[in-house]
Amino acid sequence: MRLRLFRNGFFRYGAGACAGKLFAAFLCLASPAAASGPVTVLALGDSLTQGYGLPQEDGLVPQLRDWLEARDIAAEVINAGVSGDTTAGGAARIGWSLDEEVDAMIVALGGNDLLRGIDPAVSRGHLETILREADARDVEVLLVGMSAPPNYGAEYKAAFDSMYADLAAAHETLYAPDFFAGLGQMTPETMQRFFQPDGIHPNAEGVSRIVETLGPHVADLIDAAK
Repeated sequence: MRLRLFRNGFFRYGAGACAGKLFAAFLCLASPAAASGPVTVLALGDSLTQGYGLPQEDGLVPQLRDWLEARDIAAEVINAGVSGDTTAGGAARIGWSLDEEVDAMIVALGGNDLLRGIDPAVSRGHLETILREADARDVEVLLVGMSAPPNYGAEYKAAFDSMYADLAAAHETLYAPDFFAGLGQMTPETMQRFFQPDGIHPNAEGVSRIVETLGPHVADLIDAAK
């Protein structure tokens, strides 16, 4: 139960005021968020979220859990990363992934769409489906963007890169512009130090750097979901 439920006429003036306050107090006591319980966060993504090629404890979600715990942020992060998943896959499973226990969601999809050269308009439509489902269920969202490399062409890159910011603005979600922002600006040779041999998936140190930058966005998401 979320605090925004209190906006729908529970507080009244006059004779109904006391009853309204008592009812509101009951809701606060009954609500896990109001009782400062952990917020349940669904991390919807692909192999980057799932932790491909890494020991379980070195993946994105376990390292993110450790980052939050170190800062006394009460949250349960569920790993809903599926290796190879596209935005279409995320849209197909969002309905059953968002059960009633989920308070907030991280959406980190699009990397496989990029690798397959899928039309950004198609990817945008699938992300739109995911965000609409979150809106319908009153689930707070952090949308994590990605950037297309220049070799895809200026038109493709502009369409792909902009879809995340556009959708975040349209749905009023929290927004992290670049999944790989924590790795900073490096030469390709230096960057490889933070990746596995495939050059696509970060190693444990790379994930740690990603979490350091992504973590504050997730903390804001958890605050918004309380």
